[in-house]
Amino acid sequence: MNRSILRSTFGLLNTDHVKLNKNWNYKNVTSTFYRIYFIDGGEGKLYNTTEVFRLEEGYLYLVPSFTTCNYYCDSYLSQYYISFSEESADGSSLFSSNRKIFKIKATEDDIACFKRILHLNPNRGLQISYNPNVYEKRPILKNFGELNQFMHVSAYVETNGILLQLLSRFLIPELFLMKDNSIIHSKVSDAINYIQTNLQTTITVADLAKRANHNPDYFSRLFYENTGERPLTYVQSKRIERAQLLLTTTDMPFYEIAAETGFENLSYFSRIFKNITGQTPSAYKKHSLVI
Repeated sequence: MNRSILRSTFGLLNTDHVKLNKNWNYKNVTSTFYRIYFIDGGEGKLYNTTEVFRLEEGYLYLVPSFTTCNYYCDSYLSQYYISFSEESADGSSLFSSNRKIFKIKATEDDIACFKRILHLNPNRGLQISYNPNVYEKRPILKNFGELNQFMHVSAYVETNGILLQLLSRFLIPELFLMKDNSIIHSKVSDAINYIQTNLQTTITVADLAKRANHNPDYFSRLFYENTGERPLTYVQSKRIERAQLLLTTTDMPFYEIAAETGFENLSYFSRIFKNITGQTPSAYKKHSLVI
């Protein structure tokens, strides 16, 4: 079972130890990559429409990819940070059903991990700006990722091991699993995995309900109770997440991205993309390319 869960590989983008001030104040950031923070001084805040977390000294914070978040510092904040990408052959994502902010108490081992990954990867900080509108551009992200190709193999392997070690801290049952880890939850979890790995195909509530051996109405209620979304709404959000990733990281034309993410035509893809992101695919693509 654990092998089926961990389909992803993770690649370092940035890491550094920084002192921040009131200029660290960014709203509605939805990144295509992950962030982990260790706070060693001062205070700040991570929040969105459903959660508010005070950034406290001695704690770790995880913001998974595609988790909308606001960042705020009133006066002073000292933090270690790591940002990293996720890739999988089938398009699955480890945190696809847990797009939320995580907070845990740091241990001595965690602190050692941050210091070690920084030692292995010097000069991997955000030298240009801490503003996501500046550094979350496709050419810049590509350059960050390509730095891994120039690492010595031992440092590369150790770095990836540290990323997995830190991620594992947020996979404990009381944090990572949904409210119910029963057979019912397993069926919803199976549906989520099926959705994530079959976005390019037609997915109906009837198909998902049949996989779970339930009638469509009951399955739809069950899915909503576990995820807070109706099945088709969830499917559309995951299609658009995948499209955002492809727009940011590839040169695929829009019609191919539409087909790859399960939209029957380009106009329908464009309409749903704008409904969810507030931008057309072309505007989103242009924004990701401009430095």
